[in-house]
Amino acid sequence: MEAAQDMARSGSRDSMVDELKKYRIAVLRGGPSSERDISLLSGESVIESLTAKGFNVVDLIVPETKDCNCLKSWVVSTLSKERIDICFIILHGWFGEDGLLQKILDEAGYPYTGSSAESSGMAMDKITSKTIFQKHGIPTPKFKVIDDLSEIGLSGFNFPLVVKPSAQGSSLGVFKVETMDDLKLSIQESIKYDGKVLIEEFILGSELTVGILNGEPLPVIEIVTPNSFYNYSAKYTKGQSSYVIPARISHELESLAQDLAVRAHN
Repeated sequence: MEAAQDMARSGSRDSMVDELKKYRIAVLRGGPSSERDISLLSGESVIESLTAKGFNVVDLIVPETKDCNCLKSWVVSTLSKERIDICFIILHGWFGEDGLLQKILDEAGYPYTGSSAESSGMAMDKITSKTIFQKHGIPTPKFKVIDDLSEIGLSGFNFPLVVKPSAQGSSLGVFKVETMDDLKLSIQESIKYDGKVLIEEFILGSELTVGILNGEPLPVIEIVTPNSFYNYSAKYTKGQSSYVIPARISHELESLAQDLAVRAHN
């Protein structure tokens, strides 16, 4: 019975893949955020993979302008001109991961990969995310929000600390600091991105990540880097990090990580 069910599921997937090959899929990459270069590289990988599997792919590089009206006009007119059916979003950061593009696609009637506009907006804003986690009993490092360099009070916090912008990705503007002088300098750099800085307690431990697909957790991945933490350089410089699957943790910790990932996602 199980073998028959597996074959049925496999057949269903195969038929779905064949159906998708009838459509024109736009890979949206580039964009106006500080992560544009990473988005362009990520998009190349997506295009190569989809093309190799026989999908009908259209490479669309989103302009760098930060004018939302211009971006909306470009997206809607370009998708129409290219007769696009489905959008594969591989934009990073502002306009790509924060719900703005998703809202435009919703209004224009284009299906897309990833989460909804509302979910994307909440996930991109670390302050909002952490507030939601706290409300639902999901553990998250103690934090403080800074939007004024003259008010850095740190009662109850001990070094080392982590400083990061409230709504950036790829670890841009993220610092691990050991002293008050380093903290002040780091805040000055981080606050340039979006005007708000998150200060968190530093948690020493293994770096684990869990993807969620269709509401189910994927295997736990352990990230290993010789750097002081998993920063921009570790993420995007060849040889500065490695990925261990399955993670070298107990079955109990694996289940806990997956459970927390699903709860956070939900």
